[in-house]
Amino acid sequence: MLFNSLDFAIFLPTVFILYWFITNRNLKAQNLLIVLASYFFYGWWDWRFLTLIIFSTLVDYTVGIALSRQANNTKRSMLLWTSILVNLGFLGFFKYYNFFLDNFVTAFSFFGAEIQANSLSIILPVGISFYTFQTLSYTIDVYKRELEPTKDIIAFSAFVSFFPQLVAGPIERASNLLPQFYKKRKFDYSKASDGVRQILWGLFKKMVIADNCAEYANEIFNNSANFNGSTLFLGALFFTFQIYGDFSGYSDIAIGTSRLFGFNLKQNFAFPYFSRDIAEFWRRWHISLSTWFRDYLYIPLGGSRGGTWMKIRNTFIIFIVSGFWHGANWTFIVWGALNAIYFLPLLLRNKNRVHLGAITTSYYFPSLNDGINMMITFLLTVLAWVFFRAENIGHAVNYISEMFSSSLFAMPEMMPLEIMLLIALSLIIEWFGKEGLYALDVLNKIKSPFIKLGISFLLIIFTILYMSNSEQEFIYFQF
Repeated sequence: MLFNSLDFAIFLPTVFILYWFITNRNLKAQNLLIVLASYFFYGWWDWRFLTLIIFSTLVDYTVGIALSRQANNTKRSMLLWTSILVNLGFLGFFKYYNFFLDNFVTAFSFFGAEIQANSLSIILPVGISFYTFQTLSYTIDVYKRELEPTKDIIAFSAFVSFFPQLVAGPIERASNLLPQFYKKRKFDYSKASDGVRQILWGLFKKMVIADNCAEYANEIFNNSANFNGSTLFLGALFFTFQIYGDFSGYSDIAIGTSRLFGFNLKQNFAFPYFSRDIAEFWRRWHISLSTWFRDYLYIPLGGSRGGTWMKIRNTFIIFIVSGFWHGANWTFIVWGALNAIYFLPLLLRNKNRVHLGAITTSYYFPSLNDGINMMITFLLTVLAWVFFRAENIGHAVNYISEMFSSSLFAMPEMMPLEIMLLIALSLIIEWFGKEGLYALDVLNKIKSPFIKLGISFLLIIFTILYMSNSEQEFIYFQF
């Protein structure tokens, strides 16, 4: 079920009414409603995959309780590895089986040995990368004794399957989301209205920015051999704003929807295209995944505490694994490695934590130094996104080679001015709202309800006027 679909437009108010008017006096009934609604929401794609999420839920619920009762470290480790192998086993089979099989066959063919192996027609369960990492973090935290395991199977099931963020994040930690299922929720009009504004902003970014950019990005990338360098650069720019509008738009809708039901999810994007270096970009982009890898992979590997070689090794591991998490394609691995190369000079010079504060001290314009750094970081990001979007490594290399040819300075062969103006409008709104949790958070500083309603109404009009003719899935559903 897509957030930008008629189905969801019916589903959401139905669950909202049942939640606040029918089950509002009983906490367990509310949690059970969330579980049932989430399973319905997830099963809308393919009900068969409900067995995976239910099985994963039961495994980690059981392991969590067993860990709390077990003092023997060897047995605790065995319980932890049971959870890890079950969860990553499902993820590995459905997402990476054919990738490893194809590369295994190719490797042997390179040395002259022919192997006959048939790929399987495997359907990737939507959102499996997200809920797998979410439930794994629970087991790991319980194992490390940083979290008390829950004995409430309904609350835990709601935590794993919570429908607003189930299929594309944010990847929530049990320490933040799970306790919210234990507490009585009361309807808060100000929180709900703010949630609606965040949903509206997410829909604008998805339906107006991302979906319109997708039409041009797809046309250019799918026919890249037919276009000159400047047009290819435009294609890379369109994809850059497509993936941001698409993914951060989903996160805004998820967080806003959660607020309608009295829940607070973590911020997942913090205006990343205003970053002044790559380290800052990765603190602002897909925050829930970046911090997950930091806490559960980078720090256990030693982080940046060791010598130069360990710093280099750990940096490449975390970025390459992050790239591979996105999909079973060498393009994602190269994309991750390229970001590691960007990041490494900052780390080795101890400059990776320079830009921790506000993006700029000026409200209207960045300083000259900030502006130059933002532009350089943005262009490096655009270049890396080419690998993320390309069909294969060869396609990416050819695309970049032609993009940086002399035709880069020729007139583009397409120039959709309306879409470019809409992108500029979204950037202006985000710039003035950059100190909030999302762009329209700035409206909370305005006292007049008429101005708030007027701005929201204008965004609705823009969304209706410029929404794409075709219903587009969210990019991150494939991950």
